[in-house]
Amino acid sequence: MREDAGYWIAWSRITGIGAARVRRLWEHFGDLATAWEAPAEALLRAGIDRRVAAAAVSERPALNPRAERDALERAGVDLVTLADPTYPVLLRRGDGGPASLHVRGALVPEDEMAIAIVGSRLISSYGKQVTLQFVGDLARQGLTIVSGLARGIDAVAHRAALEGGARTIAVLGCGVDVVYPPEHRGLAADVAAHGAVVSEFPLGTKPDAPNFPMRNRVIAGLSLGTLVVEAGTSSGALITAACALDWNREVFAVPGSIYAPRSQGTNRLISRGEAKSVSRVEEIMTELNLGLIPQQLAMDGLLAHDHTESKLLDHLGQEPLHIDALIRLTALPVSVVTSTLTMLELRGLVRQVSAMQFVRAR
Repeated sequence: MREDAGYWIAWSRITGIGAARVRRLWEHFGDLATAWEAPAEALLRAGIDRRVAAAAVSERPALNPRAERDALERAGVDLVTLADPTYPVLLRRGDGGPASLHVRGALVPEDEMAIAIVGSRLISSYGKQVTLQFVGDLARQGLTIVSGLARGIDAVAHRAALEGGARTIAVLGCGVDVVYPPEHRGLAADVAAHGAVVSEFPLGTKPDAPNFPMRNRVIAGLSLGTLVVEAGTSSGALITAACALDWNREVFAVPGSIYAPRSQGTNRLISRGEAKSVSRVEEIMTELNLGLIPQQLAMDGLLAHDHTESKLLDHLGQEPLHIDALIRLTALPVSVVTSTLTMLELRGLVRQVSAMQFVRAR
Protein backbone atom coordinates (compact mmCIF):
# COMPACT_ATOMS: atom_id res chain seq x y z
CA MET A 1 0.00 0.00 0.00
CA ARG A 2 1.19 3.54 -0.73
CA GLU A 3 2.74 5.43 2.17
CA ASP A 4 0.50 8.41 1.40
CA ALA A 5 -2.70 6.31 1.22
CA GLY A 6 -4.10 8.00 4.32
CA TYR A 7 -3.88 11.42 2.67
CA TRP A 8 -6.03 10.28 -0.25
CA ILE A 9 -8.72 9.22 2.21
CA ALA A 10 -8.37 12.26 4.47
CA TRP A 11 -8.77 14.63 1.53
CA SER A 12 -11.95 12.80 0.47
CA ARG A 13 -13.44 13.55 3.92
CA ILE A 14 -13.05 17.33 3.49
CA THR A 15 -16.34 19.12 2.75
CA GLY A 16 -16.59 19.93 -0.96
CA ILE A 17 -13.62 17.75 -2.00
CA GLY A 18 -14.67 15.16 -4.54
CA ALA A 19 -12.73 13.04 -7.00
CA ALA A 20 -12.13 15.90 -9.45
CA ARG A 21 -10.65 18.19 -6.79
CA VAL A 22 -8.50 15.40 -5.34
CA ARG A 23 -7.16 14.77 -8.85
CA ARG A 24 -6.47 18.51 -9.24
CA LEU A 25 -4.56 18.66 -5.94
CA TRP A 26 -2.51 15.59 -6.82
CA GLU A 27 -1.61 16.92 -10.25
CA HIS A 28 -0.72 20.39 -8.91
CA PHE A 29 1.31 19.42 -5.83
CA GLY A 30 2.70 16.11 -7.08
CA ASP A 31 1.51 14.27 -3.96
CA LEU A 32 -1.34 14.69 -1.51
CA ALA A 33 0.89 14.77 1.56
CA THR A 34 2.38 18.05 0.33
CA ALA A 35 -1.10 19.34 -0.51
CA TRP A 36 -2.22 18.50 3.04
CA GLU A 37 0.26 20.98 4.51
CA ALA A 38 -0.47 23.71 1.95
CA PRO A 39 -2.00 26.99 3.19
CA ALA A 40 -5.23 28.34 1.76
CA GLU A 41 -3.40 30.58 -0.73
CA ALA A 42 -1.59 27.60 -2.24
CA LEU A 43 -4.86 25.66 -2.48
CA LEU A 44 -6.39 28.58 -4.37
CA ARG A 45 -3.47 28.52 -6.81
CA ALA A 46 -4.16 24.82 -7.33
CA GLY A 47 -7.63 25.68 -8.59
CA ILE A 48 -9.59 25.01 -5.39
CA ASP A 49 -12.27 27.65 -4.87
CA ARG A 50 -12.16 29.88 -1.79
CA ARG A 51 -15.07 28.21 0.03
CA VAL A 52 -13.61 24.71 -0.27
CA ALA A 53 -10.09 25.93 0.54
CA ALA A 54 -11.44 27.49 3.75
CA ALA A 55 -13.19 24.22 4.62
CA ALA A 56 -9.94 22.32 4.08
CA VAL A 57 -7.97 24.61 6.39
CA SER A 58 -10.60 24.40 9.14
CA GLU A 59 -11.27 20.65 8.91
CA ARG A 60 -7.74 19.26 8.47
CA PRO A 61 -6.75 19.51 12.17
CA ALA A 62 -9.50 17.06 13.13
CA LEU A 63 -8.41 14.47 10.55
CA ASN A 64 -5.49 12.05 10.88
CA PRO A 65 -4.12 10.63 7.61
CA ARG A 66 -1.86 8.19 9.45
CA ALA A 67 -4.84 6.82 11.37
CA GLU A 68 -6.71 6.39 8.08
CA ARG A 69 -3.85 4.29 6.70
CA ASP A 70 -3.61 2.23 9.89
CA ALA A 71 -7.35 1.53 9.70
CA LEU A 72 -6.91 0.14 6.18
CA GLU A 73 -4.12 -2.15 7.33
CA ARG A 74 -6.13 -3.45 10.29
CA ALA A 75 -9.10 -4.14 7.98
CA GLY A 76 -6.93 -5.90 5.39
CA VAL A 77 -8.07 -3.43 2.74
CA ASP A 78 -5.85 -2.00 0.00
CA LEU A 79 -6.20 1.47 -1.48
CA VAL A 80 -5.63 1.88 -5.22
CA THR A 81 -5.24 5.51 -6.28
CA LEU A 82 -4.84 7.43 -9.51
CA ALA A 83 -1.11 7.54 -8.71
CA ASP A 84 -0.89 3.72 -8.81
CA PRO A 85 -0.14 1.77 -12.01
CA THR A 86 -2.70 -0.80 -10.83
CA TYR A 87 -5.54 1.75 -11.01
CA PRO A 88 -8.02 0.22 -13.53
CA VAL A 89 -7.25 1.25 -17.09
CA LEU A 90 -10.90 1.66 -18.07
CA LEU A 91 -11.63 4.01 -15.15
CA ARG A 92 -8.84 6.33 -16.33
CA ARG A 93 -10.62 6.87 -19.63
CA GLY A 94 -12.54 10.04 -18.97
CA ASP A 95 -13.09 12.24 -15.96
CA GLY A 96 -15.67 10.17 -14.13
CA GLY A 97 -13.45 7.76 -12.23
CA PRO A 98 -12.98 8.03 -8.45
CA ALA A 99 -9.68 9.32 -7.12
CA SER A 100 -9.16 6.07 -5.23
CA LEU A 101 -10.72 2.67 -4.68
CA HIS A 102 -10.83 0.66 -1.48
CA VAL A 103 -10.17 -2.93 -2.47
CA ARG A 104 -10.80 -6.13 -0.56
CA GLY A 105 -9.27 -8.90 -2.64
CA ALA A 106 -7.25 -7.86 -5.68
CA LEU A 107 -7.65 -6.16 -9.04
CA VAL A 108 -5.58 -7.82 -11.78
CA PRO A 109 -4.86 -6.93 -15.44
CA GLU A 110 -7.32 -9.58 -16.65
CA ASP A 111 -10.11 -7.57 -15.06
CA GLU A 112 -9.85 -5.04 -17.89
CA MET A 113 -11.74 -7.66 -19.90
CA ALA A 114 -14.95 -7.20 -17.94
CA ILE A 115 -18.67 -7.08 -18.58
CA ALA A 116 -21.13 -5.52 -16.13
CA ILE A 117 -24.37 -7.40 -15.51
CA VAL A 118 -27.16 -5.56 -13.72
CA GLY A 119 -30.89 -5.75 -13.30
CA SER A 120 -33.89 -5.95 -11.05
CA ARG A 121 -33.67 -6.71 -7.33
CA LEU A 122 -37.04 -8.48 -7.64
CA ILE A 123 -35.82 -11.16 -10.01
CA SER A 124 -38.18 -13.37 -11.99
CA SER A 125 -37.49 -16.97 -13.00
CA TYR A 126 -36.88 -15.65 -16.53
CA GLY A 127 -34.34 -13.11 -15.27
CA LYS A 128 -32.53 -15.74 -13.24
CA GLN A 129 -32.39 -18.17 -16.16
CA VAL A 130 -31.06 -15.50 -18.52
CA THR A 131 -28.45 -14.32 -16.02
CA LEU A 132 -27.18 -17.85 -15.42
CA GLN A 133 -26.93 -18.44 -19.17
CA PHE A 134 -25.06 -15.24 -19.98
CA VAL A 135 -22.69 -15.38 -17.01
CA GLY A 136 -21.88 -19.03 -17.66
CA ASP A 137 -21.05 -18.30 -21.30
CA LEU A 138 -19.01 -15.18 -20.42
CA ALA A 139 -17.11 -17.15 -17.77
CA ARG A 140 -16.12 -19.72 -20.39
CA GLN A 141 -14.76 -16.86 -22.50
CA GLY A 142 -12.51 -15.78 -19.61
CA LEU A 143 -14.24 -12.47 -18.89
CA THR A 144 -14.62 -10.86 -15.47
CA ILE A 145 -18.17 -10.19 -14.27
CA VAL A 146 -18.84 -6.83 -12.58
CA SER A 147 -21.98 -6.09 -10.59
CA GLY A 148 -23.22 -4.36 -7.44
CA LEU A 149 -23.80 -7.17 -4.88
CA ALA A 150 -27.46 -6.16 -4.67
CA ARG A 151 -30.32 -8.59 -4.25
CA GLY A 152 -31.69 -10.17 -7.42
CA ILE A 153 -29.77 -10.09 -10.70
CA ASP A 154 -26.54 -8.82 -9.10
CA ALA A 155 -26.30 -11.64 -6.58
CA VAL A 156 -27.14 -14.29 -9.17
CA ALA A 157 -24.46 -12.86 -11.50
CA HIS A 158 -21.75 -12.96 -8.80
CA ARG A 159 -22.64 -16.49 -7.72
CA ALA A 160 -22.81 -17.77 -11.29
CA ALA A 161 -19.40 -16.23 -12.02
CA LEU A 162 -17.90 -17.94 -8.96
CA GLU A 163 -19.48 -21.27 -9.91
CA GLY A 164 -18.17 -20.87 -13.45
CA GLY A 165 -14.61 -20.25 -12.26
CA ALA A 166 -14.60 -16.63 -13.47
CA ARG A 167 -13.32 -13.59 -11.64
CA THR A 168 -15.96 -11.21 -10.38
CA ILE A 169 -15.92 -7.68 -8.95
CA ALA A 170 -18.56 -6.31 -6.60
CA VAL A 171 -18.86 -2.51 -6.40
CA LEU A 172 -20.46 -1.20 -3.21
CA GLY A 173 -22.35 1.98 -2.37
CA CYS A 174 -20.94 1.82 1.16
CA GLY A 175 -17.62 1.01 2.81
CA VAL A 176 -16.12 -2.38 1.94
CA ASP A 177 -16.24 -3.17 5.66
CA VAL A 178 -19.98 -2.52 5.87
CA VAL A 179 -21.47 -4.65 3.04
CA TYR A 180 -25.04 -4.07 1.90
CA PRO A 181 -27.36 -5.88 1.96
CA PRO A 182 -26.10 -7.51 5.17
CA GLU A 183 -27.20 -11.01 4.16
CA HIS A 184 -24.61 -10.88 1.37
CA ARG A 185 -21.61 -10.80 3.72
CA GLY A 186 -20.80 -14.41 2.86
CA LEU A 187 -21.12 -13.69 -0.85
CA ALA A 188 -18.88 -10.63 -0.48
CA ALA A 189 -16.23 -12.78 1.20
CA ASP A 190 -16.38 -15.30 -1.65
CA VAL A 191 -16.11 -12.50 -4.23
CA ALA A 192 -13.07 -11.03 -2.45
CA ALA A 193 -11.42 -14.46 -2.45
CA HIS A 194 -11.92 -14.88 -6.22
CA GLY A 195 -11.87 -11.28 -7.42
CA ALA A 196 -12.44 -8.02 -5.59
CA VAL A 197 -14.95 -6.08 -3.53
CA VAL A 198 -14.39 -2.38 -4.20
CA SER A 199 -15.77 0.99 -3.14
CA GLU A 200 -14.77 4.61 -3.56
CA PHE A 201 -16.24 5.32 -0.11
CA PRO A 202 -14.10 5.31 3.06
CA LEU A 203 -14.34 2.54 5.64
CA GLY A 204 -17.44 2.80 7.77
CA THR A 205 -19.55 4.59 5.14
CA LYS A 206 -23.21 3.62 5.43
CA PRO A 207 -25.29 2.65 2.37
CA ASP A 208 -27.03 6.01 1.87
CA ALA A 209 -29.22 6.49 -1.21
CA PRO A 210 -27.01 9.18 -2.89
CA ASN A 211 -24.09 6.74 -2.91
CA PHE A 212 -25.68 4.27 -5.30
CA PRO A 213 -25.66 6.34 -8.51
CA MET A 214 -21.94 6.91 -7.82
CA ARG A 215 -21.56 3.15 -7.31
CA ASN A 216 -23.35 2.52 -10.61
CA ARG A 217 -20.95 4.85 -12.42
CA VAL A 218 -18.00 2.80 -11.19
CA ILE A 219 -19.69 -0.46 -12.24
CA ALA A 220 -20.08 0.89 -15.78
CA GLY A 221 -16.62 2.47 -15.78
CA LEU A 222 -14.89 -0.80 -14.88
CA SER A 223 -16.52 -2.58 -17.82
CA LEU A 224 -16.18 -2.71 -21.58
CA GLY A 225 -19.94 -3.02 -21.81
CA THR A 226 -23.00 -3.27 -19.60
CA LEU A 227 -25.72 -5.91 -19.94
CA VAL A 228 -29.12 -5.10 -18.44
CA VAL A 229 -30.95 -8.38 -17.96
CA GLU A 230 -34.23 -7.32 -16.41
CA ALA A 231 -35.30 -3.87 -15.22
CA GLY A 232 -38.48 -1.98 -14.54
CA THR A 233 -38.96 1.65 -15.50
CA SER A 234 -37.57 2.90 -12.17
CA SER A 235 -34.80 0.33 -11.75
CA GLY A 236 -31.34 1.48 -10.68
CA ALA A 237 -30.00 -0.69 -13.51
CA LEU A 238 -31.18 2.02 -15.91
CA ILE A 239 -28.87 4.47 -14.10
CA THR A 240 -25.98 2.07 -14.72
CA ALA A 241 -26.94 1.92 -18.40
CA ALA A 242 -26.96 5.72 -18.59
CA CYS A 243 -23.56 5.81 -16.90
CA ALA A 244 -22.20 3.33 -19.45
CA LEU A 245 -23.37 5.61 -22.27
CA ASP A 246 -21.66 8.54 -20.51
CA TRP A 247 -18.45 6.48 -20.48
CA ASN A 248 -18.91 5.89 -24.22
CA ARG A 249 -19.33 2.16 -23.58
CA GLU A 250 -21.75 -0.27 -25.17
CA VAL A 251 -25.06 -1.12 -23.50
CA PHE A 252 -26.86 -4.41 -24.14
CA ALA A 253 -30.32 -5.45 -22.99
CA VAL A 254 -32.22 -8.72 -22.96
CA PRO A 255 -35.75 -8.23 -24.33
CA GLY A 256 -38.66 -9.48 -22.26
CA SER A 257 -42.41 -9.84 -22.43
CA ILE A 258 -44.31 -6.64 -23.15
CA TYR A 259 -46.64 -7.66 -20.32
CA ALA A 260 -43.89 -8.06 -17.69
CA PRO A 261 -43.30 -4.94 -15.55
CA ARG A 262 -39.71 -6.05 -14.91
CA SER A 263 -38.98 -5.96 -18.64
CA GLN A 264 -40.43 -2.53 -19.39
CA GLY A 265 -37.16 -0.75 -18.65
CA THR A 266 -35.05 -3.10 -20.76
CA ASN A 267 -37.52 -3.03 -23.64
CA ARG A 268 -37.54 0.77 -23.53
CA LEU A 269 -33.71 0.88 -23.68
CA ILE A 270 -33.91 -1.20 -26.85
CA SER A 271 -36.76 0.74 -28.46
CA ARG A 272 -34.98 4.05 -27.88
CA GLY A 273 -31.76 2.77 -29.41
CA GLU A 274 -29.89 3.16 -26.12
CA ALA A 275 -29.12 -0.56 -25.90
CA LYS A 276 -28.54 -3.36 -28.36
CA SER A 277 -30.95 -6.26 -28.06
CA VAL A 278 -29.10 -9.52 -27.37
CA SER A 279 -30.12 -13.10 -26.83
CA ARG A 280 -26.69 -14.78 -26.98
CA VAL A 281 -23.25 -14.00 -25.57
CA GLU A 282 -21.77 -14.26 -29.05
CA GLU A 283 -23.57 -11.04 -29.98
CA ILE A 284 -21.81 -9.21 -27.15
CA MET A 285 -18.42 -10.72 -28.01
CA THR A 286 -18.78 -9.73 -31.65
CA GLU A 287 -19.96 -6.19 -30.90
CA LEU A 288 -17.01 -5.61 -28.55
CA ASN A 289 -14.51 -7.36 -30.83
CA LEU A 290 -13.69 -9.84 -28.06
CA GLY A 291 -13.82 -13.07 -30.03
CA LEU A 292 -10.21 -14.06 -29.34
CA ILE A 293 -9.83 -12.85 -25.75
CA PRO A 294 -8.96 -16.23 -24.14
CA GLN A 295 -6.38 -17.03 -26.80
CA GLN A 296 -4.83 -13.57 -26.65
CA LEU A 297 -4.50 -13.62 -22.87
CA ALA A 298 -3.06 -17.13 -22.97
CA MET A 299 -0.38 -16.02 -25.41
CA ASP A 300 0.62 -13.25 -22.98
CA GLY A 301 1.02 -10.64 -25.69
CA LEU A 302 3.02 -12.75 -28.15
CA LEU A 303 0.40 -12.85 -30.90
CA ALA A 304 0.96 -11.04 -34.15
CA HIS A 305 -1.14 -7.93 -34.59
CA ASP A 306 -4.45 -8.42 -36.30
CA HIS A 307 -5.71 -5.91 -38.87
CA THR A 308 -7.57 -3.79 -36.32
CA GLU A 309 -4.60 -3.58 -33.95
CA SER A 310 -2.26 -2.69 -36.80
CA LYS A 311 -4.62 0.05 -37.91
CA LEU A 312 -4.55 1.65 -34.46
CA LEU A 313 -0.80 1.21 -34.00
CA ASP A 314 -0.14 2.85 -37.38
CA HIS A 315 -1.66 6.07 -36.03
CA LEU A 316 0.00 6.00 -32.60
CA GLY A 317 3.46 7.34 -31.86
CA GLN A 318 5.17 9.23 -29.05
CA GLU A 319 2.81 12.19 -29.26
CA PRO A 320 -0.40 11.60 -27.25
CA LEU A 321 -3.47 11.06 -29.40
CA HIS A 322 -7.03 11.34 -28.08
CA ILE A 323 -9.30 8.32 -28.51
CA ASP A 324 -11.78 10.46 -30.49
CA ALA A 325 -9.03 11.24 -32.99
CA LEU A 326 -8.24 7.53 -33.31
CA ILE A 327 -11.88 6.79 -34.02
CA ARG A 328 -11.95 9.44 -36.75
CA LEU A 329 -8.64 8.40 -38.30
CA THR A 330 -9.40 4.67 -38.38
CA ALA A 331 -13.14 4.93 -39.13
CA LEU A 332 -13.66 2.06 -36.68
CA PRO A 333 -16.63 1.74 -34.30
CA VAL A 334 -16.17 3.16 -30.79
CA SER A 335 -16.58 -0.27 -29.17
CA VAL A 336 -13.90 -1.79 -31.40
CA VAL A 337 -11.39 0.99 -30.69
CA THR A 338 -12.05 0.81 -26.95
CA SER A 339 -11.68 -2.96 -26.63
CA THR A 340 -8.64 -3.10 -28.92
CA LEU A 341 -6.85 -0.32 -27.01
CA THR A 342 -7.47 -2.22 -23.79
CA MET A 343 -5.95 -5.39 -25.25
CA LEU A 344 -2.95 -3.45 -26.55
CA GLU A 345 -2.47 -1.90 -23.10
CA LEU A 346 -2.56 -5.32 -21.48
CA ARG A 347 0.12 -6.49 -23.89
CA GLY A 348 2.32 -3.49 -23.18
CA LEU A 349 2.07 -2.06 -26.69
CA VAL A 350 0.05 1.06 -25.88
CA ARG A 351 0.09 3.34 -22.86
CA GLN A 352 -2.46 5.88 -21.65
CA VAL A 353 -0.63 9.04 -20.57
CA SER A 354 -3.66 11.09 -19.48
CA ALA A 355 -7.43 10.97 -19.75
CA MET A 356 -8.27 9.36 -23.12
CA GLN A 357 -4.80 10.20 -24.52
CA PHE A 358 -2.67 7.31 -25.85
CA VAL A 359 0.89 6.74 -27.06
CA ARG A 360 2.67 3.75 -28.57
CA ALA A 361 4.75 2.07 -25.86
CA ARG A 362 7.15 0.12 -28.10
